[in-house]
Order: sequence, then structure tokens, then C-alpha cells
Amino acid sequence: LLSFALAPLVRMLQGWRLPRMVAVILVVLAAFAGIFSLGALMVSQVNELAGELPRYQSTLREKIQSLRGAAAGTGTLERASQVLQDLSSELDKPATSRPAIGLPNRAGAPDKPIPVEVKQPDPGALQTLVALITPLIHPLATTGIVVIFVIFILMQRQDLRNRLVRLAGSQDLQRTTAALDDAGQRLSRLFLTQLGLNAAYGVVVGLALWFIGVPSAPLWGMLAMILRFVPYIGAIISAIFPLILAAAVGPDWTMALWTGALFLVLEPVVGQVIEPLLFGHSTGLSPVAVIASATFWTWLWGPVGLILATPLTICLVVLGRHVERLSFLDVMFGDKPALSPAELVYQRLLARDPVEAAEQAQKFLKHKPLIAYYDEVLVEGLRLAQADAERGLLDDDLKLRIRDAVAEIVDDLGDHKDKIAAPAEPDGTDDAATPLTQLDQAEKSPAPPMRELAPQWRTQKPVLCIPGLGLLDETVALMVAQLVERQGIGARAEQADALSMARVFSLDTKEVALVCLCYVENATTAQIRYAVRRLRRKAPNAFILVALVGAADSLDEQAVREFADVELVKPSLTETVERILEASAA
Repeated sequence: LLSFALAPLVRMLQGWRLPRMVAVILVVLAAFAGIFSLGALMVSQVNELAGELPRYQSTLREKIQSLRGAAAGTGTLERASQVLQDLSSELDKPATSRPAIGLPNRAGAPDKPIPVEVKQPDPGALQTLVALITPLIHPLATTGIVVIFVIFILMQRQDLRNRLVRLAGSQDLQRTTAALDDAGQRLSRLFLTQLGLNAAYGVVVGLALWFIGVPSAPLWGMLAMILRFVPYIGAIISAIFPLILAAAVGPDWTMALWTGALFLVLEPVVGQVIEPLLFGHSTGLSPVAVIASATFWTWLWGPVGLILATPLTICLVVLGRHVERLSFLDVMFGDKPALSPAELVYQRLLARDPVEAAEQAQKFLKHKPLIAYYDEVLVEGLRLAQADAERGLLDDDLKLRIRDAVAEIVDDLGDHKDKIAAPAEPDGTDDAATPLTQLDQAEKSPAPPMRELAPQWRTQKPVLCIPGLGLLDETVALMVAQLVERQGIGARAEQADALSMARVFSLDTKEVALVCLCYVENATTAQIRYAVRRLRRKAPNAFILVALVGAADSLDEQAVREFADVELVKPSLTETVERILEASAA
């Protein structure tokens, strides 16, 4: 941990033209000097507190008695305690009285046992020295090992990296290098950010406790800084000792209440507001992964595992991102969404849960307009559905379920208002001159002018959206009709069987200026010709637009254009609406 935290400092000193050995020694000396200084300050604070504890004993005893008196006012706890004591004494009584062990006296009664006391001789100077040194051997040995390993890792960092690359396989240097750099940067950023945040947390706690009047405030600030490296429970543990001391020192409960309020306010603010802003997605872990990793590593290694849980899991996630066979680690523990937005909406449509799909749409629409949601999410989900249909995985019931769910989502988003930004000045580019862009800019102006339509478009519903083949195409027709109506042009969508022999003769095309044939399914040239031929009989003067938002792999576009006067638009709803607006202009 120290090596990852100190490596950026070593690199910074090397950037100042210092030799590696000098940079490592300076950084290690400064780091351990700071650690030992904090330790010495904590020891002095503990000694000072130990000397003051007898003075607080009477105050604490009085408060405990007052609490007992308050509890005894109800009498419930006292009676329950008395009953338990009576039962315990009754159970402890011997079944029969036994004669005492001892030698009988002249009257025949047994004598009492003679007490014997064993005394050890006074230890010599050597034994006293050994007794003092023995408890320090383990901490000193651990500290020495840590120092040696930190220096070694910082000195041989490149060599260790090269050996790891060799072990991973020198034939894939790019992937191995990327994995090592990713892991090193994430861990260094995590440790340094945690160190800075926890140090600031400890300073705030120490200053606040000093202001409240809690003794040894620097000690509790340092303890809060150290314990906050322990996830979840560290901050709680660091609050226990100041609370007890505040209760023991203060003449009433005011100091304890202020101390409790400090931790109750400070920890949520730091943990829930400041920490997410600083860390963001730097760790690359999902919240579930943090909890699961803390549970697993604590079960495996105890408190040390709890401290190492997040760094170890970060390493596993980085491996999963760069090693194909371990990709399941990234899926299970990484912070990337398990499903893309299109996959999620398709999965929710199959599960008959349009509510979650609508919630996803609301989140998406906070940053992008409705037409972008349709193009980037909903249409992409329909393409996945069409791919499953081509493999024979979707029957008519599932397609009907998807159609109904999409219709519910489209209806739910019918009254959505896109967030309007400030109108952009025309820059002369093609994008700024498109009809849809011009209309959007007109809508953003304080008093939008009336749009001039061609004479044949001045009817109630001049646009007719017809599904090309089936139920999935009907969902596209619903979206196109809604998007066109949002631009101030009347439109309606027909059902999936509108071009069937039973319904085509009853199709109302009297006031239709444009017919939009909508396809998300993989239509063939013959199928489009058949649909266009039927529409020409019903609406000979209407402009026919074929919107291909699906794959359309087997389509011969040139043959379709030569067959009839139609226009093909692919592969987005945005281009389809743009073309309809161009056709509607006077």
C-alpha cells in the first residue's frame, strides 16, 4: 500500500532530475518520519489522558447512577434484574451439603484449609530488560520489513513490472502494459485521495472536539483519520471513545450530545457527498462489489482483509478488463452497466415491465431529446428483437407483447418536453440549415413564427405512417407519427395488418400528403415493391417515403427506386423526420 501511495512522489522527484535512489530515500524518510511523528504524538496524548482519567471517574459514576435512577423510575428493569439474580442464586445452590475438607481437630470438627502464598524472587536486570524488549520485537520487526519492502519495490519498480509482463506473456505487450498501468494509476489515485480526505476528516474532527471541549482532541482526530481507512465501521469506532470521554468530562450531557451530533453530521456529509465527488468512478467498483469484497476478505483475513478489500478487488477488476478469460470479474464487480441501454430496454420489454423501461427513458431524457432516445435506445432494442425473430426465438405472442410495451412507453412520453438550450447562432453549416434544426430553433424563440406548409399538407392528418411487415414495424410507425406531430404536423399510425388484403381497401388516404412505410424488420426488395404497389392504388398522388431503421441486408435499393417514385431513408428516425419536414415545406 505504501509503495503505491509513494510511487507518484518518487516519479515527481525524478522529474526534477534527482537520481532514483536519492528520490526513493527522501520519500521513504519523509513518509516514515511523518508516521513516527504521528505515533509519538498519539503516545503523548494517551499518556496525558491516562493521567487525567482518575479525575473523570467520579463524574462518570454520577452519570451512571443517574441513568440507573431514571431506569428505576419505571421499576421494570429493576424487577427483571432482581428476578434473574434470584434465579441465578437458586441454581447455584448445592444439592446436598458436603463436609469440608481438612484435618479433624480434637472435637472431631474439620479444620479450615491453611492458605499458602507462592512468591517469585525479584527479577534481575537482564530479566527486566527482556520483559521490556519482548513486546516490542514483533512491531519493530514488522516495521523493519515494511521499510525494506517499500524501498525495494520503489527501487525495482521497473524490473518488477517487466517481470510481470514476462509472466503474463511478452507476445501481448500492449494488453499487459495497459493492465499494469490501469491498476497502478487506480490504486495510487485511490490511496492518495483516501489519505488526503481522511487527513482532512481527522483535522476537522480534532478542531471540532477541541472547540467542544473534549480532552485530547488531537488524539481523537488522528484516531478518526486512521480508523476511517477501515470501510463502514471505522468511523463508527472512532466516535465511541470521544463520546465516552465527553460523557465523563462534562458536568451534564451537553458535551456528549454535541460530540454525537458532530459525528452524525460529518460522516454522512463526507461519505455520501464529498467522497463520491472526489472518487467518482476512479475505483471502477460497483457498490455491490465493495460490500461483497469487504465481506469476503474480512472472512478470509480478518481486519487486515477489511482494509485490503477495496485495493485487492480493484486489481481483480482490472484483470477482468484486460484478460478475456477473466472478463466475468469485470462484469460482476466493475462499475460499468451490465447491459447496454438497448439491451436493458429489450430485456424489460420481454419481461413485460415497461415501467422500468420508462424510468430508464426519463433518466436518458434529462440530458438528450426524445428523438435521440428513440434512435439510440428504443430502435436499437427493436433491432435486437428483430435479430432474435430472424433466429426463430420470438413467436407472435412475444412480438405482440413487445408492441404493446413500446406503445405504452411512446404514449407515456407523449407529453415530454425536451430541455431547451439557448438558441445557437446560424453558422452557415449544413447542420444549422436543416429543416428540423430550423424548426427547433424557432420553437426556442420567445414568439415562434407560424410554419408555412404546402397546400396539400394543410389538412388535419397529412402524414400516414404504415408498418411495413409486422408488429415490430408497427412500433416504428408509432414513434415516427409522434415525432412528426411534435413538430406541428398532423400524423397517424396504422396497425401492423394495414396492407393486408382484408384491410387495404378500407384504408383512409383521402387527405394524406405523405405515406411513410416503416421497417425495422429485414425487408426484401419484393416485399417493399408489393407494399408500394398497393399504396399507389390507394393514394396515387401521395409522396411515399420508405424508412429503413433495421438491417435491410437483402434490399436492392436501386431496384426499389427504379420501380416507383419513392424515397428511401436509413437508418435513423432523425433522418426520417428531417425528410418529412423538407417535404412539407411550401
